[in-house]
Amino acid sequence: MNYPDVWELSSIFKGGSTSSEFKQFVEGTDDFFNELEGRLQSGIRTVEELESIIVDTQQAMQRVREASAFVSCLTAQNVKDEKATLWQGKITEQSTALQTIWGMIDVELTLLSEAKWKQLLVKKKMKEISFHLLERRKNAKEKLPPAEEKLAAQLAIDGYHAWGKVYQQAVGRMSIPFVEDGQEKFLSAGQLQNLLHDADRQVRERAFHLSEKVWGEEAGLFAATLNHLAGFRTQLYKARGWTSVLKEPLEMNRMKDETLSAMWDTIKKNKQMLYPFMDRKATLLGIKKLAIYDVNAPLPLQHNQSIPYEQACELIISHFKRFSQKLAVFAEGALRDGWVEAENRSHKRPGGFCTTFPLSKQSRIFMTYDGSMSNVATLAHELGHAFHAHCLREKEPLAQRYAMNVAETASTFAEAIVADALVEEADTKEMRIALLDNKISRAIAFFMNIHARFLFETRFYERRKEGMLSAEQLNDLMITAQQEAYGQQLSTYSPTFWASKLHFHITGVPFYNFPYTFGYLFSLGLYKKAQEVGSSYEESYIALLVDTARMSVEELARKHLDVDLTKPDFWQGAIDVVLADIDEFMTLTKE
Repeated sequence: MNYPDVWELSSIFKGGSTSSEFKQFVEGTDDFFNELEGRLQSGIRTVEELESIIVDTQQAMQRVREASAFVSCLTAQNVKDEKATLWQGKITEQSTALQTIWGMIDVELTLLSEAKWKQLLVKKKMKEISFHLLERRKNAKEKLPPAEEKLAAQLAIDGYHAWGKVYQQAVGRMSIPFVEDGQEKFLSAGQLQNLLHDADRQVRERAFHLSEKVWGEEAGLFAATLNHLAGFRTQLYKARGWTSVLKEPLEMNRMKDETLSAMWDTIKKNKQMLYPFMDRKATLLGIKKLAIYDVNAPLPLQHNQSIPYEQACELIISHFKRFSQKLAVFAEGALRDGWVEAENRSHKRPGGFCTTFPLSKQSRIFMTYDGSMSNVATLAHELGHAFHAHCLREKEPLAQRYAMNVAETASTFAEAIVADALVEEADTKEMRIALLDNKISRAIAFFMNIHARFLFETRFYERRKEGMLSAEQLNDLMITAQQEAYGQQLSTYSPTFWASKLHFHITGVPFYNFPYTFGYLFSLGLYKKAQEVGSSYEESYIALLVDTARMSVEELARKHLDVDLTKPDFWQGAIDVVLADIDEFMTLTKE
């Protein structure tokens, strides 16, 4: 079967960034907002009127999400598409308008008497989103008065969000010269990033030093963008009376601080169990100690060959079938119908993502596929995201909105299915070693790389309250965080990682780090359960995915796994899955 490696967007909007159809859609959303705001300003007199405005605002939200997804695809596939960048500014304005309308609705929710509040929650279209309404009512009471929140959101367009765009535009203009086989070629930031995982250590090392050089040359600008992003957040938090920089990210992820602490504490207690693997991998690579660019490098084994994209698609579908026929059928359709942008070409942004078009009831996956096993895992990961959205597609709009930490559940679960199946089917010792290495290396990324990001960002925000930090100070903070997170086990660290990692500069999600580790371990615990139950677990798994959008993570874990996330037991059980892989790796690689 043919699986295209360039995505199809014309079924969403024809014409790309110059689409007249898209322009008309965006203008229609403006009209929608004007009508909604007029109704709210006229006053809400009855519970029925409030129900109607909530229903219509959800539809406006879906329109903004549809447009935002389209623009994110345009800007990712070609960072030099200036028209798409302009559309990005327009969608930011509409997102702010939506935020303002929700703010006005939140006020109405807080003003309701208890009797009318209960009356609202039993309305037919409100029952499915009652969790979200309760959440909005509670959060609204902890923010500034509506007029001040509206002003802050409006100022953020040309302040906070603008700094995020400056970063993206600077990254987009990067054209990095790299000599390969005597020929000079120019790479995007994403292509250079892929070379950091090359099988040839000399290529990795050259790519690493070049990366440090080019990001270092832009460090002054990126220090400014990061400082201003953090400055905006800290000032807004201060005005709201919030003392912890983690308050917003924890609320956005619907989790308790005790859960976050239990997770990191359990990881820290187990880190020393990872060190023998890191030492053994260094030996297998023929070096004394791993550098940061060696951690995810493939082992020098005979099987290390490029996997063609279509073969990767077939491999993923076949392994999905072993767990869930519905997941496999969905993935096959997505891959066949051009939902994936995987072509390895210039002018693409770095990294990968999955974005959902709620009105079209479709998703699109972005990545740069280079044939590595790591890329196969990424493709399975992003298909998991798309399946999660697929399971929720018929729910009320607010009931489709799950937090980032549980968003990683379906993706990491899908990745685990493929990774485990490959290990089981390995027909040689070398193949099994290589696949175990790939699995364990990804665990190290969640336990160490992500932990370094969390440590850096937490400390940076605390320091930022006292004033701006220079690029040199940010470099020092990053090295310290990496040394602690990796337990001093590496020979070389990446001081400019704060500049090169997009996640630090994303304006929509603060602390874009710990949810990854949460999702990874939560999905490991879930996967362990699924293995015990077998293929009959499919429906229970889908039921859990649906519930991710309507309860806290602690409630979700209690209901579907009967565990307490604020205690170390669950986290230790999930980590034990990784430690078992390490034990097998150490046995297989013993001389």
